[in-house]
Amino acid sequence: MLQQFHSGDVTIAYVDLPATANDRQQPVLLIHGFASNHVINWLNTSWHKTLAHDGRRVIAFDNRGHGASGKLYDPADYATGKMAADAARLLAHLGIGRADVMGYSMGARIAAFLARDAPQLVRSLVLGGLGNHLLDGVGLPLRIAEAMEAPSLDALSDPMQQMFRKFADGTHSDLRALAACIRGSRQVLEPGEAAAILTPALVAVGTKDDVAGDPHALAARLGNATAFDIVGRDHNLAVGDRSFKQAVLDFLGTRP
Repeated sequence: MLQQFHSGDVTIAYVDLPATANDRQQPVLLIHGFASNHVINWLNTSWHKTLAHDGRRVIAFDNRGHGASGKLYDPADYATGKMAADAARLLAHLGIGRADVMGYSMGARIAAFLARDAPQLVRSLVLGGLGNHLLDGVGLPLRIAEAMEAPSLDALSDPMQQMFRKFADGTHSDLRALAACIRGSRQVLEPGEAAAILTPALVAVGTKDDVAGDPHALAARLGNATAFDIVGRDHNLAVGDRSFKQAVLDFLGTRP
């Protein structure tokens, strides 16, 4: 059942799903990517079932500007630190002092900032669909914001613009809010900040992903990370890949 809470002045929608196997109930917080939502990223790909069957409590939410959460139109409202604060406030709202945190693409950037800003909340960190561009790239190019503002998909000729606009139209997103999100969430971690993240981390990127950057380069810069190649998958298909799921289960299983 979809629930809501207030994170500052924005309403955040989320689901809180119990484990379906054993009584471990270790919480896992899932953070979706740009123009997606918790349903597209985590439910439609059956991630919630994979984790619940492994005995884990699954919390997934819609980022501000996305899905059923509140829409804001000032780019400053989408600074990555502010979006990470929404995640921290959701854990506080649920009375969860520590959780495994997994993000994909933009969600991975938010998860990394959460680990930077509130390491005590993050038991382990899974960064999917984001490699060294966490350090040397500011996210999706600004022309994606322009694609959100185009009068229609037919007005676009650039393939990347077409891909993201088609996806946003398919998720019935608020295009104005997404344009603000692209313009506002363009922060990177400094090398020293990355090295200071000592939370055990798994960095996983598709071998055909031309958006994320090198996962091995990022893992080498983080304080306690390993990399995993999602073989044969691009940025869009990697998220639901079976080998990725198994790698995450294996990684989470090593945490005490």
